[in-house]
Amino acid sequence: MEVRSRPDGLSERLPSNGKKVMKAKTVINSTMLACLVALLGTPLLRAQPDTATTTPQRGQLSASDYRFAVKAARGGMEEVELGQLAKEKGSSEAVRSFGNHMVADHSKANDELTQIVSRKGASLPPALSRSGRSTIDELQKSSGPEFDKTYAKEMVKEHKKDVREFESAAKDISDPDLRAWVEKTLPTLQQHLQMAQDMESTVKGEK
Repeated sequence: MEVRSRPDGLSERLPSNGKKVMKAKTVINSTMLACLVALLGTPLLRAQPDTATTTPQRGQLSASDYRFAVKAARGGMEEVELGQLAKEKGSSEAVRSFGNHMVADHSKANDELTQIVSRKGASLPPALSRSGRSTIDELQKSSGPEFDKTYAKEMVKEHKKDVREFESAAKDISDPDLRAWVEKTLPTLQQHLQMAQDMESTVKGEK
């Protein structure tokens, strides 16, 4: 025990480990504070998205122009993959020939679009959309005449939609370079639609 004098002349006994008790409390408080910071701070840091690496950037493009570019790029990638599939699995010459056109034309258009977007300081997502991947997965399950008819029907539907979207984009796109690409690509898509309709008629007539 430690003895301490009081103003009234009496003495007061303190535990000999009084200073140690105070130090222990300080250590405990510091430890609790560190744990609290770790518990609260870590989830907050993890919750913040790494936009520099996970989110494609639109650079100088407006939000609407960028959305169109992303959709067009994904559509083009889907057409290339489906075209490759048609070249490999098509039982009809019309289907294989159409698939060859899709690979060549959409690969070229995709490259041009990527260059334009890159010059604007933007980047495009490298992956297909979920619906695009689902379409490819479904077609991979079919073969022979069934594949030909399903592919032809899908190409007519998709190119009708593409033509409508590009016609609207030719009026609405604000970036001059992107709009010029749309105007250049639109006639090719219109030609693809006619080819797809002819292909569909051909495979429907084949037994």
